[in-house]
Amino acid sequence: MRTDTPAGTTATGTLPAREHLPVGAAGTPVLDVVIPVFNEEKDLEPCVRRLHDHLARTFPYGFRITVADNASTDRTPRVAAALAASVPGVRVRRLEQKGRGRALRTVWAESDAPVLAYMDVDLSTDLKALLPLVAPLISGHSDLAIGSRLTRSSRVVRGAKREFVSRTYNLILRGSLAARFSDAQCGFKAIRRDVAERLLPMVEDTGWFFDTELLVLAERAGLRIHEVPVDWVDDPDSSVHIVRTAVDDLKGVLRVGRALAVGALPLDRLARPFGDDPRDGRITGVPGGLARQLVGFCAVGALSTLLYLLLYSVFRAGVGPQPANAAALLLSAVANTAANRRLTFGVRGRERAVRHQAQGLVVFGIGLALTSGSLAALDAAAGSPSRGTELAVLVVANLAATVLRFLLYRAWVFPDRRDLPRSGAGTAPGDGTHSAAGATGALGMTGTRGAAGVTSDHRTAGPHGAAGPHGAAGVHGVPGMTSDDRTTGMTTGDRR
Repeated sequence: MRTDTPAGTTATGTLPAREHLPVGAAGTPVLDVVIPVFNEEKDLEPCVRRLHDHLARTFPYGFRITVADNASTDRTPRVAAALAASVPGVRVRRLEQKGRGRALRTVWAESDAPVLAYMDVDLSTDLKALLPLVAPLISGHSDLAIGSRLTRSSRVVRGAKREFVSRTYNLILRGSLAARFSDAQCGFKAIRRDVAERLLPMVEDTGWFFDTELLVLAERAGLRIHEVPVDWVDDPDSSVHIVRTAVDDLKGVLRVGRALAVGALPLDRLARPFGDDPRDGRITGVPGGLARQLVGFCAVGALSTLLYLLLYSVFRAGVGPQPANAAALLLSAVANTAANRRLTFGVRGRERAVRHQAQGLVVFGIGLALTSGSLAALDAAAGSPSRGTELAVLVVANLAATVLRFLLYRAWVFPDRRDLPRSGAGTAPGDGTHSAAGATGALGMTGTRGAAGVTSDHRTAGPHGAAGPHGAAGVHGVPGMTSDDRTTGMTTGDRR
């Protein structure tokens, strides 16, 4: 998985606040539309001329059209060169290797336009959706925008085979990577350049999975994705090999899911500062991230309980109930503290790790007192209870200990740093980045989405950058809002 930093950016800090792009001088390109092609000598010229005519008539800003030639072997390079010479605002970028993702990454990285877009050469998508696609990026409202063929108001003409493959693929993304965008593979997308500078180096795929990987990482980082319903007509002469593309996409899903599960991606680079919206202020009396923390804690607790019961059963075969209970509870408590530290409360890095484990052992002692006391009471009442009765009593005692453990974790071991006094403006004592993990997916604990940015009390730069130490995201602890994680449904609109 790529984690290098593009030229001109830093590995730390956050993205600048989104602002409406200023209206530049006449002819200044605000939009750069990339058309990746491979052996498209027949469709390239009508596509470029139709797109140029549409933009010249309807787009109120300067624009550029870039033909990204993916090592074509037919007359495509000559057709592209002729278009660049005869049509204003058209340029050609030749690549000697194939791959749509490679072409988009290369051209977008070189472009000076603040808004970058791409569309397929067949122009299956109605161009009337182009201005609605890029308008939220120009206004500063959104970070990425995608055309969707799967919303209620989209109008799509295509065969049953492609319809089935498309919907199945998006169901796989929802189930395995917890994706919330509706259409990953529609060849009609746009991104702000400042976002692309940070996001593109993290995207490893160079082929058709490039789109999906880009969107999954952006969504996990809490970036805002705007969806536009499109009118789309299938190209019967499409050269896409469905089976090979599907296999490559599934491999990409496994790779990205694994990287997200182990926290291998520095998604904190994509954090957005908040504060330009009055609703971003913290609402008094509402604990930040409580719901998400409960979900993460319950998931970790369920796994910890299974681990505890398994260990108890193993130890009980060789020792008495009290030693077996103590050993099983100790080992499961260490694992529980480590998992909750990273997954539920989003604390990353080694700072204060020993302290957190020590505090976790105190919580363990309380749990030990509850469960051991329950066993002692059972033994006094029943004499020699059966193994099943012991387990039942331990389950009940562990449930009580679990509730107390969450309260102690939240209030004492991993307190919300916004509730603590600050030593100076913008400075927060650091345990690492906080996040709230969500439910597990097919690939492991992929977590819920978080809204990137900072909390209301950490809007000035400090040792954690403008993002502050808190986040609401998946297992990798992406910085985000903890007090108000706004998400929308699966209809059209913004994914935040």
